[in-house]
Amino acid sequence: MSITPRLNRIFGADGKCFEVALDHGIHNEPSFLSGMENLKQVVRTVAAGGPDAMLLSLGQAHWLQDLPGKNKPALVMRADPTNLYNVPTPSYAFCRLIDNIVEQAVSWDAASLVLNLIWTPDQPELYDQCVGNICQLKPLCVHYGMPLMVEPLGMVPDKKAGGYKLDTDIGRTASLARQAVELGADIVKADLTGDFREYHRIVQAASPKPLLPRGGSRVSEKELFERTHMLMQQGVSGIVYGRNVYQHPHPERMIRACYAIVHEGATVSKALSILRGNR
Repeated sequence: MSITPRLNRIFGADGKCFEVALDHGIHNEPSFLSGMENLKQVVRTVAAGGPDAMLLSLGQAHWLQDLPGKNKPALVMRADPTNLYNVPTPSYAFCRLIDNIVEQAVSWDAASLVLNLIWTPDQPELYDQCVGNICQLKPLCVHYGMPLMVEPLGMVPDKKAGGYKLDTDIGRTASLARQAVELGADIVKADLTGDFREYHRIVQAASPKPLLPRGGSRVSEKELFERTHMLMQQGVSGIVYGRNVYQHPHPERMIRACYAIVHEGATVSKALSILRGNR
């Protein structure tokens, strides 16, 4: 089956996408829940902001699909909870594939599934699980016409915090992005790196598939808009932000501001003006 109809629900006519991630609760890290305790209300607020897509987990997808009307974000569904985000990280790290997740995603009218591709220097079993999950799911996604979004994450131990942190080596992220495409990814949701001016290297590694950088931890509004603008200039096909949206005092305005950068080429000053409530 063709994946094109579902891809067209995620990406606009310009081939760009602004997605909001709200799947944080599935990973069982308490710090992720700040600002999304009442997920029903968060989903309503985010949907009102008008992003192209919304990333949710299986058990929470109904909050989006229960909303009346047809003008709402496309549903992207998380397929594999992991405990690598836990602080401190447990001695056994896993990335578990949810049973029958493709069929369940179809039943919820999802437009895509997302899977992790996690690499760390000291967790080869976790990396093996991730590669196996992608290999297992890809044929089913092809059968059902379900786009597969793969999230390559290069991580290194954070001895100070007791968990893991982003590996800022752009070569590692580019290599993982390339592997995601080699394994059959239709969309690549990549992590950030140390120098955003070099992000085109990751775009090239993922080519010809669309690349969507993810946001990570909270940063200032100006820094977020500067980052978004620079990444768009580097050739990405959009952005996936989570905490920088749902933990913001004005999520709807934040969505509209980021959307303007992604789809309209808005400047940083224009985005800040939108965030302040100016049209």
